[in-house]
Amino acid sequence: MKVYTFSEARQRFAEILNIAREEEVIIKRRGGEIFKIVFKKAPKSPFDIPGIKTKATTKDILRAIKDSRENIAEKDPSVDSADVGVIIK
Repeated sequence: MKVYTFSEARQRFAEILNIAREEEVIIKRRGGEIFKIVFKKAPKSPFDIPGIKTKATTKDILRAIKDSRENIAEKDPSVDSADVGVIIK
């Protein structure tokens, strides 16, 4: 744990933030107030996922989507093919 005065911390703020990545940093003010700087990692997005390698082309993927939507419309007569977006060419 590193301890700095307010004046020292103000002058070396960028350096202190880098130190806070590894350990706790305390800043003391003249009036006796004490502050703690602790590094906190930003949470990752649930949509931040790695890609996959495939030999499928855009045309293959669009064909699969179209086929699956047509199958839904055929199996359930209450579903209109326009409702499931069968407009892919």
